Amino acid sequence: MTYQHLLPPFLLLFKRNFSQLYHPRRKARVNVLLAKSSYPRSSSSPSMAASSGQQPGIAFQDFHYFLVLDFEATCWENEKLKPQEIIEFPVLKISGKTFEVESEFHTYVEPQVHGISEFCTELTGITKDMVAGQPHLDEVLKTFNIWMVKEGLLENQTKSIFVTCGDWDLRTMLPGQCGYFKWPVASYFTQWINIKKAFARVTGVYPKGMMPMLEHLGIQHEGRHHSGIDDCKNIAKILKALAEKRFRFQPTGANR
Repeated sequence: MTYQHLLPPFLLLFKRNFSQLYHPRRKARVNVLLAKSSYPRSSSSPSMAASSGQQPGIAFQDFHYFLVLDFEATCWENEKLKPQEIIEFPVLKISGKTFEVESEFHTYVEPQVHGISEFCTELTGITKDMVAGQPHLDEVLKTFNIWMVKEGLLENQTKSIFVTCGDWDLRTMLPGQCGYFKWPVASYFTQWINIKKAFARVTGVYPKGMMPMLEHLGIQHEGRHHSGIDDCKNIAKILKALAEKRFRFQPTGANR
């Protein structure tokens, strides 16, 4: 004889769940019941990832978007140019949930002081004809800001950060050229992630460049090395591969 009919409904519910939790043939039920408990859950848990659009297997990130950037600039063999000028300006907008490309900004830039040398063309694939008639950098920066607005990247609730292969692009190249021409540098260019440092955190090996990172991760190189837009696509692959190792990216560089 049982006395279940005398128990209040909430005790009956507890008794039923308790028996399910410890039933030897219902081991999988444990995770279900714990997931329904009132204990706080990590925002990177599978259930949270599914509801938020976070891709399973990728750690929750502090940024909504990663902006992969890789400038190409004027260069002469065995000579240091002053100023060195950006001649290709590519940026990929990468989702912080899926790590897929959502949008692209890309333009060639006509230099104002030094032209394109044969050495530069051999290295980057960029010819004099490719930059002739293209906007100068000050115009490109204005167009880029319009793109940032259009993509919702400057909204208060949106967190984004640039990703570079090394610190040269945003610590040296852009501030150096803008300083020479006395152009302002937008505040969003003053913080970034150096993918080499992130790679070293994950693997324990500090890479010399992009190609060793791709090789280490078993990723096929795409396009032409030292083409800005192609390098961005390969850096984006490295970014995703590190995210799939559940790495949570943090800023590594800043100009104040």
